[in-house]
Amino acid sequence: MRLRLFRVLGKILRILTFGLGAGYLIACLWIYLNQEQMLFHPTVLAHDFVYPFTQPATEVFVPVEGATLALVEFTPPRPHGVVLYLHGNGATLQAAEILAEPFLRRSYAVVMLDYRGYGKSTGRITSEAALHQDVYAVYAYVRQHYQEDQIIVYGHSLGTGLAIHLAANARPRMLIVESAYLSMRAMVAQQMPYIPLVLLKYPLRSDQWIGTVRCPISMFHGTEDEVIPYPSSERLRALSTAPTQLIPVVGGGHANLATFPIYQTTLDALLAPSVTAPTPQPTTRVIPHQRDRTHAAAPNGPIPPCTPCSA
Repeated sequence: MRLRLFRVLGKILRILTFGLGAGYLIACLWIYLNQEQMLFHPTVLAHDFVYPFTQPATEVFVPVEGATLALVEFTPPRPHGVVLYLHGNGATLQAAEILAEPFLRRSYAVVMLDYRGYGKSTGRITSEAALHQDVYAVYAYVRQHYQEDQIIVYGHSLGTGLAIHLAANARPRMLIVESAYLSMRAMVAQQMPYIPLVLLKYPLRSDQWIGTVRCPISMFHGTEDEVIPYPSSERLRALSTAPTQLIPVVGGGHANLATFPIYQTTLDALLAPSVTAPTPQPTTRVIPHQRDRTHAAAPNGPIPPCTPCSA
């Protein structure tokens, strides 16, 4: 009787083990196939959507392989330079004016893009490599109008990894990151340790790239960030070989750092004309009202390897 009972229990255990294993494999397959939906949260806009900006802006459409990227460019009178802003995974150009305001107030132009599938940008994100190539294409567009020592690359949240990768392979004046992650791989390992890391299509290894950035780096991070923990920036700073400052925003969260005085005073110092950039070269561009649209093609080809930037 006992032997029969043990056999039945053993069979039940084998069935449960098989079921759990099959369920785990199915869950891993679902995660692999749905990473884009988990990581990217785009809002799609009609091509004729009118942004509710109060300041003049230019819409620019940059064709890339498999998509057309939507950009917005704000240009104040006599800008000291330009900020290429790479936003987070839930933002779109609808918020561009708000995000650009700290830089416009300090007389810097701002170029901001929507990643493919976001806003008016067409196509969809299918690989990390395509994301990087899209950012390179926009950087090439900015280089048509500004010298590299006038370009500041700024990344927030998701955009920090893209900004670090760009700065590691280009020669911008400065790199500024806000709420940076060590890598997407590290975040998944911490938050979902049961997921095999080999499944990740978007590891976004900022930890591997930051050591090859040669431009000055400034890092803002809120100590109460509930999305990307503050120690992520501490670990990134330790890996940097360029002049790097980490500015802890005490009490700051993930997306409210601009409301803190230390953020504003640090930007004042970073963006002071005598510190950040020479006088811009004159151009003949006319910046129309934001309802006008300029269509521009970015030149093909890779960004030149990074060389040490001027301090």
